[in-house]
Amino acid sequence: MREPIRRLCRLGGVVVCLALAACVTPRYPITAPPPSPRPYAPPSAVPSPPPEVRRLSDLPGWDNEDHAAGFRAFQAGCRVTTDPALYDLCHQARALGPLGEGEARAFLEDHFQPRAIEGEGLLTGYFVPEYEAREQAIAPFTAPVRPKPADLPPGGAPYTDRTAIEAEPPDRVLAWMRPEDLFFMQIQGSGVLDFPDGHRLKASFAGSNGQPFTPISGPLRERGAVSGAGASGPGIRAWLADHRGPEADAVMGLDRRYVFFTVAPDDGQDPVGTAGLPLPPGRAIAVDQSLHPLGGLYWIDADAPLLSGAAPAYRRLAMALDTGGAIKGPARADLYLGRGDAAGVEAGHIRHALRLYELVPAEPWDR
Repeated sequence: MREPIRRLCRLGGVVVCLALAACVTPRYPITAPPPSPRPYAPPSAVPSPPPEVRRLSDLPGWDNEDHAAGFRAFQAGCRVTTDPALYDLCHQARALGPLGEGEARAFLEDHFQPRAIEGEGLLTGYFVPEYEAREQAIAPFTAPVRPKPADLPPGGAPYTDRTAIEAEPPDRVLAWMRPEDLFFMQIQGSGVLDFPDGHRLKASFAGSNGQPFTPISGPLRERGAVSGAGASGPGIRAWLADHRGPEADAVMGLDRRYVFFTVAPDDGQDPVGTAGLPLPPGRAIAVDQSLHPLGGLYWIDADAPLLSGAAPAYRRLAMALDTGGAIKGPARADLYLGRGDAAGVEAGHIRHALRLYELVPAEPWDR
């Protein structure tokens, strides 16, 4: 039905096209009433897709996707979008409730078209780590989890760097951790702290010193300290633990960025991202918010892993619901994997070449 409509559209113009498109019987349940007004913000500017990727069915890996899971992620995360056309689709999708695989795929294919983000980028992964902690400093738990200082400048203005902060005794301490564990929790932005008496605290991002994030993997490779699988997150963490003390401190000091935390009793739930919504494991990405509005739907096409032991490819639907200090540029995404050790091992091995597609509402004559 779609191809005859396109041919008639080219012959008869937009009015005929819209009339014919309205006659197509949808392959999913009822539609929803119109949404309430939302403030307008223009969609992100991206180039047109290459000719071979005009429909969702052209996307690499689309046939193997769990479309029902991707549709659920869209229903849960789309309500924060500021794009009116996308919000209309969000309202329709949320009114439909749960859909099966076939219905979910049909809805997505009928209402979205892909736009390729320019260039080949990078996919990484992040998670909520779980770490041992103590209420008092006792070796090796010598690194204080610091709350946001009262004199921290607003708006992310630069503050003193990691080395200067750690040289000052803390005014208040939320918990004590192993230095390498705190360093990695600062990279992730949140974590769960396990204490010997069984109680657990969720540590959440409270602010940073406004300094740029600098990966330490490069300097460690240059020194020959890590290579191959050892250059993954778990490998670097193991090196820092084995060289705990001045040597590891000097390496961690190469990353000038420092993160402060707030703590609360652990509720067992996934963290809330920058968009203010819980992050669905495997279906949420952190993006550069200056280029990609939160609440958008994306297709990840990532392969060619740079780390040994990694999954060969990641191809899936994901919602832009978070941001990160190291997530800069148009074709850059950080995939949230969940909580705990298994998620951490997987996240530590994700460093894949990425082709990123924004899924935007299809025009009526493209449906």
